[in-house]
Amino acid sequence: MADIEDIDSLDDSLDAIELLALLEQDNVSEGPTEYVDLDEHAFSVAGARVLDSKKGDDVVILDVGAVLSVVGCFVIASAPNSRLVSSLADEVRDQLKGLTGRLPLRTEGLSHGQWVLLDYGDVVFHLFLEEVRRNYDLERLWRDVPRVNWQVK
Repeated sequence: MADIEDIDSLDDSLDAIELLALLEQDNVSEGPTEYVDLDEHAFSVAGARVLDSKKGDDVVILDVGAVLSVVGCFVIASAPNSRLVSSLADEVRDQLKGLTGRLPLRTEGLSHGQWVLLDYGDVVFHLFLEEVRRNYDLERLWRDVPRVNWQVK
C-alpha cells in the first residue's frame, strides 16, 4: 500500500481550519459572497469532509494524478443504502457548489443509488452502496497510488 500523503497547504489563502469553518456554515450550499478557488487536493479534502459529516463510510482520497493524466484524485465513500448514496451525492454537489461555485461536469448513476459518479474533471467522486464497493474494490485496483490524508489531526 502506498504511503499516506499529507497536504502541506490546502491553498495559500485557505488553511484546514478555515476550510472546516466554511463547510460547517449552515448556508454554505447557498454560497458565500465570494467563491474559494481550490486545487485538486484541497477540493478533494473539502468533498471528503462533506461526505464524512453526512455519514459517508470509509472515506478515502486516492492521488491518481501520476498514473492517470486526465484526473488528479478519486474520492471514494460508501453508504449502507441507496437512498443515502444519492443523498451523499446531492450534498457533495450542493456543498462544493456553495463553496467553490463548481458543478460536476458529469453525473452518473444518481437514479439507481448503487454507484454514483460525480466527475469534476480533476477530481472524481465514487459513491457506492457498501456491497457494490466491496465488489469493485477500487482501493485494491489503485493500491499503488498515494492516499491523501484528509482528516484534521
